[in-house]
Amino acid sequence: MPVFTSMVFAILQPIKHCPVYSLLKLLLFRMDPEKAHYRTMALLVFVSRLPLGTALLRYFFTPSHPQTAKRIDGLELPNNVGLAAGFDKNGEWVDVLANLGFGFIEVGTITPKAQPGNPKPRLFRLIPYHALINRMGFNNHGVKALVENLKKVKNKDVIIGGNIGKNKDTANENAIHDYVICFEALYDYVHYFVINVSSPNTPGLRELQDKEPLLAIINKLLDLRKQRTVAKPIYLKIAPDLTTGQLDDIADIANQTALDGLVCTNTTLDRNEVNSHALANETGGLSGQPLFDKSTWVLKYLRAKTSKTIIGVGGIDSEVSAQQKMDAGADLIQVYTGFIYEGPGLIKKLVNALAGR
Repeated sequence: MPVFTSMVFAILQPIKHCPVYSLLKLLLFRMDPEKAHYRTMALLVFVSRLPLGTALLRYFFTPSHPQTAKRIDGLELPNNVGLAAGFDKNGEWVDVLANLGFGFIEVGTITPKAQPGNPKPRLFRLIPYHALINRMGFNNHGVKALVENLKKVKNKDVIIGGNIGKNKDTANENAIHDYVICFEALYDYVHYFVINVSSPNTPGLRELQDKEPLLAIINKLLDLRKQRTVAKPIYLKIAPDLTTGQLDDIADIANQTALDGLVCTNTTLDRNEVNSHALANETGGLSGQPLFDKSTWVLKYLRAKTSKTIIGVGGIDSEVSAQQKMDAGADLIQVYTGFIYEGPGLIKKLVNALAGR
């Protein structure tokens, strides 16, 4: 390491554990949530472009535990903590996010055509509950724009997942075509796929979780995968609001097909945990701490019925909640809302805690 760089790191050592994000959050949480999201990422991009910027981000946020690598479904992951879909829909910030310690980064949800999503405001903080309600509606620049952004990713070691969906104006009977378009376009640029049929913010989308249409989509993508030289994992992201009968169907599909696993879970429409909050009646999916118990129950239920890979998502914001998600049967975990409330230092804490258990 150059002498100058070593000197800089030595100077920064006393503030390495300073709660900088707690101070920054005071400002960010005074802004509209969606605006704060983009300004935060603009700040991280700015820092990464400074001399030593990337090195400094890695210095502060790279997990320090020596035994963190995971091999899942042929994927060589630096650790088992990933970023959930929705944070970087268009793959604009993969290089910057990779400096924050994530073992894998899921981009999307992406659709074949660009679409603006639902009218603003569409993202709400329920601060006492460490929760968010979003009704974004798959706002994204379209799969072609995502491909162009992924071509520009400089970090060739980062594991990227592609979360794929359908356009709002595509009828459910034609939805399979949208998933095929995204799958084919992204195949050479991502390491795994997630089929998203569980967002509550695209009208009728969750109907695709019914057994017949779901099997049609999964089997079509599996057939397309057979035509490829490299077989990339395909996972299914499900809602936490399914009945036990529907969950049994999901387990049967996972066990009877070559689907690689499940992502448990997307956001919930349930407001029982937050019904006293002034924003509880805002439409959209609820995420964060109030989702933890429900999403973990679904994960545990499905773990008892399948040996396929399960990625646990929902309400993870501490070493304790991460451990509980793993104890319920998760092979990997993802964060989103907890990342917003706790800041980038959360990833290092989770990785080190899980690796050291």
